[in-house]
Amino acid sequence: MHIAIIGNGISGITAARNLRKGSEHQITVISSETDHFFSRTALMYIYMGHMKFEHTKPYDDFFWEKNKIELLNRHVDRISFDAKSLHFTNGESLNYDKLIIATGSVPNKFGWKGQDLRRVQGLYSYQDLEALESYSEEIDNAVIVGGGLIGIELAEMLKSRGKKVTFLVREKSFWNNVLPPQESEMINRHILEHHIDLRLETELDEIIDDGQGNVSAVKTKDGELIDCQFVGLTAGVSPNVGFLKSGELEIDRGILVNEFLETSVADVYALGDCAQHRTPPPGRRPLEQIWYTGKIMGETVAQNILGTPTKYQPGTFYNSAKFMDIEYQTYGSVPAEAGEEEKDFYWQSNDENKLVRFRFNKENEALTGINTFGIRMRQEICQKWIEEGTSIEEVLRNLGKANFDPEFYKKHEAEIVAKYNQQFHTNIKLTNKKTGLWAIFQ
Repeated sequence: MHIAIIGNGISGITAARNLRKGSEHQITVISSETDHFFSRTALMYIYMGHMKFEHTKPYDDFFWEKNKIELLNRHVDRISFDAKSLHFTNGESLNYDKLIIATGSVPNKFGWKGQDLRRVQGLYSYQDLEALESYSEEIDNAVIVGGGLIGIELAEMLKSRGKKVTFLVREKSFWNNVLPPQESEMINRHILEHHIDLRLETELDEIIDDGQGNVSAVKTKDGELIDCQFVGLTAGVSPNVGFLKSGELEIDRGILVNEFLETSVADVYALGDCAQHRTPPPGRRPLEQIWYTGKIMGETVAQNILGTPTKYQPGTFYNSAKFMDIEYQTYGSVPAEAGEEEKDFYWQSNDENKLVRFRFNKENEALTGINTFGIRMRQEICQKWIEEGTSIEEVLRNLGKANFDPEFYKKHEAEIVAKYNQQFHTNIKLTNKKTGLWAIFQ
């Protein structure tokens, strides 16, 4: 059996590795981005000089041949599903028995005038990084459009090379569709502390051409002109499915899949950023463009192809990111606003960019979610608390067990518990002693 995989990101490569572990089937991974799998989240560190590209590749180049996984640097133009054939832009074709589509995302564009000018781009692919590097010396002033995680990464990258950065965010506060107000306000302040010109409630209207096909300025919807030599378009991403929309595959925003990641066409699967779940698991969204969910989908699809029917089960939601100097982790469900049946408790440091929020059920006080900023907590403990419905008071009593900050970092558990006691008129006593392996290694 020949299994073809379009896309060499985390989803496609995880599928390939798990298929190889369980079979001797022929496996071909097709990508026109790079010859080898690399860590996409490390692109910013290449630009900032912290890493080289070869440092971002988890596997040695000989790994693929040794494991009989063929890598093909081609760009898929179209798919003949009836003939089970991939057609490439260079005129070649490739037949398959089963197909996995893992084509990832593309940066959103909303029809702005000038959005295709030179030095206007997103930051998603290795080619985006190469383009940015090629004209970096031409940039004195940059404008970032869109207040998400990629936007703040791009702003940090440009600041690391001494560029002046203006950050246009249409919302009233940074990422306030995801973060509760206190978290969002803290990130606003932190962006400004890094001398980035954060413009809230400001929308892009037009990107101005210098007459030679390069960006020279942007115009906001308020009519303000901002001179710049670079525009970063970071207003989210969309599934990379444009080349499939004229075919027989059922597509909404992404490629529609069932719980086994099967598409509407037999022997064709979709996973990662380009997949849209017809019936998402409880508490999850139809589109989940996150690294770890892509990895789980790769493991799941391999089991299904190898004959073990396996439903996609991502488990308790978690994510992590970095806002400049502030590390962020989230576990469970912590939307920007608590639901009618939920309560919030949050603690924030008076003199550091540190904050912890606990969300819990009003009736039984079971923990439903945690946000942490500037404090590391152990994923396995936080998820266990949420999955077992541990009460907020029990969580706070054992808060020290979750701490994952490096040795000699200041601990804040006592302050957090003291604030909870004051706010909710309780008398919780903190259990400081770690147990089991945590006691040995901490």
